[in-house]
Amino acid sequence: MKIDHLGIAVRSISDSLGFYREALGLELAGTEKVEDQGVHVALLPVGESRIELLEPVSEETPVGRFIAKRGEGLHHICYEVDGLDSKLKELSARGVRLLDGYPRRGAEGHMVAFLHPASANGVLVELVEKAADHKETK
Repeated sequence: MKIDHLGIAVRSISDSLGFYREALGLELAGTEKVEDQGVHVALLPVGESRIELLEPVSEETPVGRFIAKRGEGLHHICYEVDGLDSKLKELSARGVRLLDGYPRRGAEGHMVAFLHPASANGVLVELVEKAADHKETK
């Protein structure tokens, strides 16, 4: 397991990129829209991890509601795991509250699932499996 990325909620990717590119010297690897999450995402590699800037497509999305309630800032920490299906079952059996009971498609086509912040000291945790042959299950 390793930290895959930090998700940072922003009102505007274009307004936020200056700090990450100019002040920190990070390169923009790409952008995409993740329909299922209701966000535009900017990918900025940092060593083996990356920063993901998350701009909501509307105020009614999870990231839109997050910004309305808490303002811009750290939204979640994402850990890369092997066997996301089995990891979710294991965590559920241990009493961890899941926001997603099954993997779903996230940025770059990877399979993701979120854990409830109440189970992680107030931190929203995302798990990602990057295996190309993973099948989405419900």
